[in-house]
Amino acid sequence: MADGINRFLGDSPARTVVKLVVVSLIVGFVMSIFGIYPIDILDGVRDFFFDLWHKGFAALGRIGDYLLLGATVVIPVFIVLRLLNSRA
Repeated sequence: MADGINRFLGDSPARTVVKLVVVSLIVGFVMSIFGIYPIDILDGVRDFFFDLWHKGFAALGRIGDYLLLGATVVIPVFIVLRLLNSRA
């Protein structure tokens, strides 16, 4: 069982904890220097999904506009070509 845990963690549990503590201190120090806080990251992720949701539906509305605009040209041309081909 201990061998499985060591294989999963990549090292012994004690060494893994020490590595994680050191890396956490370094990352926390760098984030503090740049003024980045965990709540800012969570707010950014939440805002990203809200913007994606709202802009996604706006894009679908624009697709409908493009469809109608294109149809005003394509449908009459299609009808004219079908009429010309049916006479031949």
